[in-house]
Amino acid sequence: MKKVIKAAAIAAVLSTALFASFSHAAEKVYTLKLAETWGPNFPIFGDTTKNMAAMAEKMSNGRLKIRIDSANRHKAPFGVFDMVKAGQYDMGHSASYYWKGKVPNTLYFTSMPFGMNAQEQWAWFYEGDGMKLMQEVYEPHNMLSFPGGNTGNQMGGWFRKEIKTLDDLQGLKMRIPGFAGEVFAEVGVNPTNIAPGELYTALERNTIDAVEWVGPALDLRLGFQQIADYYYTGWHEPATELQFLVNKDVWEKLPADLQEILRVSMRTASYDMLTQSVDANADAWATIREKYPNVQIKTFPDDIFKAMVAANEKVLKEYSKGNEQGQRIIKSQQDYLKKVRAYTNISERAYLDTMAKLEE
Repeated sequence: MKKVIKAAAIAAVLSTALFASFSHAAEKVYTLKLAETWGPNFPIFGDTTKNMAAMAEKMSNGRLKIRIDSANRHKAPFGVFDMVKAGQYDMGHSASYYWKGKVPNTLYFTSMPFGMNAQEQWAWFYEGDGMKLMQEVYEPHNMLSFPGGNTGNQMGGWFRKEIKTLDDLQGLKMRIPGFAGEVFAEVGVNPTNIAPGELYTALERNTIDAVEWVGPALDLRLGFQQIADYYYTGWHEPATELQFLVNKDVWEKLPADLQEILRVSMRTASYDMLTQSVDANADAWATIREKYPNVQIKTFPDDIFKAMVAANEKVLKEYSKGNEQGQRIIKSQQDYLKKVRAYTNISERAYLDTMAKLEE
């Protein structure tokens, strides 16, 4: 009798395992296509999409796969918005402020001059109104938008000549996108937006006089330190959040568990990008200091900062005039910054100020 019971138990286990195997095999596999603005194997930015795709596939036990097409494949680095909107691609990875010419209210969700740092910005997205407002902007375009990875505070750019006065900015041709480009234009700069793969050549051939990209890790790879000696500290993108775009029709066809797996994968990959950026920037800055002694760290003079603050306020008013949605986004960011910065000042800032004095 014991042998019979044992055999029956084994048969039951095998039957259950076999059923589970067939059941899993019968589960539908969803393969999504993602278009990214970056070129193939682009460091940090491209790592973020690969990390997200790997996590989604692993957590879904292979039911959710994401195929990534870089800019060299789809040939439209600044066409990601339109391709995802139209359903040509299921997902995208880019920066929201690239779409300001199409939908002006998208630019607020990447970074704002003199705005929030990465900690504060994420708190606004996930604890404040950030996610709700961003979805309000993207939903009419048949898309969902999610934070897609933060660079942290970006450097102010590489300049061939030192900027000492406002006169030095007059007519200066500079690659600088987003709201910062609008602000710089107010103080005399001629801003332009150029695809990442063309930046070095543009600076080398004097198509532009200065270039803002990201920070030491990515700037070092593009070789700007070989052309320009003056590296300015940041003001324009105190926290730069990339974005994942998802076609709404595609999202709604995913089972609820795969929606959550994709959501968690995007959020985790985004956080990982910030830690990777901090580490890579520290390593790259050490390399620049050692191998390129010609590079000088500069900060814009106070009169230039005052002019840019005034210009920033002017441009904000122009963008929000007659734009009720934009007004709500700006107010939400400013109100949240006022609240959260009060604590940042007595915590993070106070600590850094104290350490700077001790290190003198």
